[in-house]
Amino acid sequence: MAEVTVKQFANDVGIPVDRLLTQLGEAGMELTDADQTITDKEKIRLLSHLRQNRGKESEDTGEVEPKKVTLKRRVVSELKQTGSQGKGKSIVNVEVRKKRTYVKRGVIKSEAEAKKEEERQHQEAEELKQQEAREALEREAQEKEAARIAEEEARTKAKEAESARAVKKAEKKARTPAATPADIEAGLNKDSHKRGHGKEEAKDGRKDKKNKHGRRELHVAANKTGRRRKKKQRPSTPVLGGGEHAFEMPTAPVIHEVGIPETISAAELAVKMSVKAAEVIKTLMGLGTMATINQVLDQETATIVVEEMGHIAIPLKENALEDELLVPEQEVVGDAEPRAPVVTVMGHVDHGKTSLLDHIRASRVASGEAGGITQHIGAYHVQTPKGMITFLDTPGHAAFTAMRARGARATDIVVLVVAADDGVMPQTKEAIQHSRAAKVPMIVAINKIDKPDAEPDRVKQELSNEQVVPEDWGGDTIFINVSAQTGEGIDNLLEAISLQAEILELTAVKDAPASGIVVEARLDKGRGPVATVLIQNGTLRKGDIVLTGQEFGRIRALLDESGKPIDEAGPSIPAEVLGLSGAPNAGDDVAVVNDERKAREVALFRQGKFREVKLARQQAAKLENMFSQMEEGEVSTLNIMLKADVQGSVEAINDALANLSTDEVKVKVVASGVGGITESDANLALASSAIIVGFNVRADVSARHIIDAEGIELRYYSVIYDLIDTVKMALQGMLKPEFKEEIVGLAEVRDVFRSSQFGSVAGCLVIDGTVKRDNPIRVLRDNTVIFEGELESLRRFKDDVNEVKSGVECGIGVKNYNDIKPGDQIECFERIEIKREL
Repeated sequence: MAEVTVKQFANDVGIPVDRLLTQLGEAGMELTDADQTITDKEKIRLLSHLRQNRGKESEDTGEVEPKKVTLKRRVVSELKQTGSQGKGKSIVNVEVRKKRTYVKRGVIKSEAEAKKEEERQHQEAEELKQQEAREALEREAQEKEAARIAEEEARTKAKEAESARAVKKAEKKARTPAATPADIEAGLNKDSHKRGHGKEEAKDGRKDKKNKHGRRELHVAANKTGRRRKKKQRPSTPVLGGGEHAFEMPTAPVIHEVGIPETISAAELAVKMSVKAAEVIKTLMGLGTMATINQVLDQETATIVVEEMGHIAIPLKENALEDELLVPEQEVVGDAEPRAPVVTVMGHVDHGKTSLLDHIRASRVASGEAGGITQHIGAYHVQTPKGMITFLDTPGHAAFTAMRARGARATDIVVLVVAADDGVMPQTKEAIQHSRAAKVPMIVAINKIDKPDAEPDRVKQELSNEQVVPEDWGGDTIFINVSAQTGEGIDNLLEAISLQAEILELTAVKDAPASGIVVEARLDKGRGPVATVLIQNGTLRKGDIVLTGQEFGRIRALLDESGKPIDEAGPSIPAEVLGLSGAPNAGDDVAVVNDERKAREVALFRQGKFREVKLARQQAAKLENMFSQMEEGEVSTLNIMLKADVQGSVEAINDALANLSTDEVKVKVVASGVGGITESDANLALASSAIIVGFNVRADVSARHIIDAEGIELRYYSVIYDLIDTVKMALQGMLKPEFKEEIVGLAEVRDVFRSSQFGSVAGCLVIDGTVKRDNPIRVLRDNTVIFEGELESLRRFKDDVNEVKSGVECGIGVKNYNDIKPGDQIECFERIEIKREL
């Protein structure tokens, strides 16, 4: 900023120079000459001094400080103008004057407060006037009501008196000889009409008028004939009583019965009580809870709020809507009829379960399975000479434990298939456990008896060790020797199944709403969600409204296991269902309901509950992971995006991958689902740095573009154990390597020499193995490690050598260590990396 002298500053401010110099001296600044320069800091200091002095003077003298200050500024500049035809130049002085007025903030604030106070007083006066007017109207209404009541009482008394007099007069006339009963009745009617009703019409100002139907019109005043006149505008204040139609204030507040679920938002609670949401929030704040309109309240808090606001709270059960919609199986009304048995075929992988079923069904299902093993549950109903039987074929691989357990729950009889040349295997034992847990009878089919190395007796012995004892050995389990290749023993197996079904006396109500279980579910590209259901009771028809798990829908089509359309499916019949809102989880219950709207509500409620449980588990998992990582260090994680063809495969693969996790490495399935790999799946895998795994599904065009552009790893599998082995190898590569130390040589120190180049040099004798120059070493004293490091030099006489073998003397220099003494030992070792496995 340009320098300003005291004289120039005085001219700018508009005060004499002497006065300015005096004020500067009072402010403590050594400025005595008008030509001296004044800085910005000195100006601010002068301004502060003047403010303080002015404030003190006004406090001391009691003078009123100025409320505003007006500053004037004048600026003169020159404007050069060229004359006409470019000849000569003229100079014009231009003067600009500016005037600004500054008002104290306190003054503005006080004026605003005064204006606000005046408005408040005016508003209070207006409210007082309105209150007085309302009170006057209420008093007037009460007086009118009291007068009307008194008038009605007087009118009633007069009517009773007239009636009494009329009766007495009629009785008097009746005692005369000329009177008849008809005369008495006519006299009563005449007197009553003449005296009673006539007076009432005179007093009430109303007339007795009949309409076109011959009925009397009530409450019609005498002066209300013809067209009605327009009523005058009356105040909106409620008027009690009066002859005209008027609004009557409610005598008591309306009390609502409010049903409260497990959770409810403040807005929904306000709607149920017919009040504004602000009232609910106000009540919550009064209870010490800060809430918003979308705040979710628990049942206990909502009950307190409802009771606080004067209403009746009715807590609802968590499953009240489901209990209202779904009919329990034991309450199904109808005639029970015999039904076909549901038989589940279980056993170890490659023991011939599907091949045995193929022979019964006279088809070639096993040839179509990837890797020759069953990948998901198959449901078939077969007409046999012994009657119809429904078969469920479950996978035998270890990864499909959940699917076998689900098959055991939905079955009546379990057929345990054991290969005669292989014996009892891990999945065989697991199938036995599932059948016992489900409490269903079991029939053992010893398969592959046509092979030369078949040993049925060994199988019986091994099963006896698992408490499965054959009938011919004194047990209660039926054993049948069969061959899926030659068909030997198949008829005996079917006869045993029919006999067991007769013993169980299986029945079901056919003419009732259907109920059952989801055997399998998948997403079909052309048909949408497709669920394979097994009907356990009732009959399922096209057009029925179905509720299953978190999904619902109206059935658009029913298909049998071969894909042919059917109109209905009765008890023990498997069918494919089209028309659901999504693919349900395998194992979910299926029920036919009457109300689609309520079915949607139950499905949405279940989805919300599932999300809440999932969120709670995620939060708990985050806390657990945080504490475990704090204690054990960071865990390596392999993220996987999983898509499969059916819901059962998703469930089985998830369980199998979860079992591969250890304390050091972990498999995390970031997302899983049924159907092809889409663009959103590729984007999620990119965001979470995950590997995309497709099991019997493929990626669409848009997903492949993203996968190729971003370099996302994509793997396709059709056999589950190939997928598990690949993931297991990847986890093994993520494990931190382990190192094993192996002692390769040991030297004993005989003497110590001093060297100007290496410091202390130990004269040693190698007593075991070989001492190598590049290997790490340890110095031992009394068999205790006192130093660990590396060699700086290894010499044989004057020559540097790389290694010295046992029985040879050498000189050893230890790097960064000079405290070597005779009798110490130098141990030479090497670290060997060991490949780790899960």
